[in-house]
Amino acid sequence: MKYLLTGGAGFIGSHLSEKLVSMGNQVVILDNLSTGDKNNISSFSNSFDFYEGSILDEGLVDKLVASSDYVVHLAAALGVLNIVNKPLESIITNVRGTEIVLASANKHKKPILITSTSEIYGKNTKEFLSEDDDRLLGHPLKSRWSYSEAKAIDESLGYFYYQEKGLPVRLVRLFNTVGPRQVGKYGMVLPRFIGFALKGNNLPVYGSGDQIRCFCHVSDVINALILVMKSEGTIGKVLNVGNNQQISIMSLAKKVIEITKSSSKIIQVPYSEAYSAGFEDIQRRVPDISRIKKIVGWTPEVELEQIIRDIADYLRS
Repeated sequence: MKYLLTGGAGFIGSHLSEKLVSMGNQVVILDNLSTGDKNNISSFSNSFDFYEGSILDEGLVDKLVASSDYVVHLAAALGVLNIVNKPLESIITNVRGTEIVLASANKHKKPILITSTSEIYGKNTKEFLSEDDDRLLGHPLKSRWSYSEAKAIDESLGYFYYQEKGLPVRLVRLFNTVGPRQVGKYGMVLPRFIGFALKGNNLPVYGSGDQIRCFCHVSDVINALILVMKSEGTIGKVLNVGNNQQISIMSLAKKVIEITKSSSKIIQVPYSEAYSAGFEDIQRRVPDISRIKKIVGWTPEVELEQIIRDIADYLRS
């Protein structure tokens, strides 16, 4: 098949592009390189077609969708630092961009997978978040929530294209995907911690450090995406994709120092020093992955210790 991947030069997109190529498929990548990087795809650059451009370019998107068999929509403004500092750009990219990609997919009747985010759930602190749980968000004028709002609209657009137009739409909510090729400069906590540890710098833990997170290796996530893309039972559904093994941010910092054998120390930093006034963090974010396990048989396999080693090896290289 011929797959179009928006955001295909990004962290997750590059791994999925590489996997699809290795399976004998044709791949077309559309990426404006705002957070993507050509280095992510340089090792297999002879195996796909690359277009440097924006999902806001309707003519380019329509041309690429028309000539493809399947659309995978990964392109998005992402990262806590990006979202907080550039909320308007984030909303326009995530909402208008998805609207353009979906309209073209519907016009040419191409199946589409849309990647969403665990940010959808907002401040909901339920022990294990399932796909049907309510969203709990802060004030709409706080930039912290603009990403969640935009991705929720993306999901609604996708679902109602499926419901009203019969477009084969699949939706996945990704929970903290990590691994080689991910960088910490946009606020991703694990590569930031590991990067600091390898340099012997202090690891900054914001707030109390009691915030609970889960981390899923990108190789597990790619396997999940492939299964979801191939299954007829995932059409018109939203599925959590993540690891449900939980850890506090403070414990994560300690584990990174231990595994990297670093001399780094942990410092606690008030949110007021790290972000603009009024920033709200998520206290707990753990997925219920029973739905995807039931439909396609997927569960994550890579443990956190191996994830840390893989990222450390990548950053050293």
